[in-house]
Amino acid sequence: MNATTLINGIIDAFNAHTTLPAKPSKAFRKHDGRTPYFVHPTWCAMTILHELALPVELRVRGSLVLQFHDVLEDTLASLPSNLPADVVEGINHMTFPGGSAQEQVELWEKPLEIQLFKAYDKVANLLDGFNQTPEKAARADAHARRLLGVVEDAYGTLNIVKNGRALLGEARG
Repeated sequence: MNATTLINGIIDAFNAHTTLPAKPSKAFRKHDGRTPYFVHPTWCAMTILHELALPVELRVRGSLVLQFHDVLEDTLASLPSNLPADVVEGINHMTFPGGSAQEQVELWEKPLEIQLFKAYDKVANLLDGFNQTPEKAARADAHARRLLGVVEDAYGTLNIVKNGRALLGEARG
């Protein structure tokens, strides 16, 4: 990935979430209603680039998938036509139109790489500290714990696993 690809991805995701949200509330993060939504996918995309234990090709592909992972669910925008086919496939695998309930069932049938990418999405959500009912929070935490376990078994104790476990109040590995 070169700087132009990275910057254009950020700009495209910014524009999708800012100018074409599926509804006005989708332009901002749920937890506070003020943080622009594009901050979330950008955080995910930048964080995987720091994961030096992963091969560079996987980090780059993951960064692009994560930058656009919510565009199809939360905006009226199309994906940029210049994205590589494997990135578009990854974005499609990360898209769950039925929301978290669908994701919590179907994620385990997705490729391991998609589960890795989803870990960044889930940890970002943990950072936001959503105001949820206790039942919904318990389901989300259990889903994140399971996901972090799968990722650690497959990829080792990555930074995203350590950070997710810390946010869940678990001991670091």
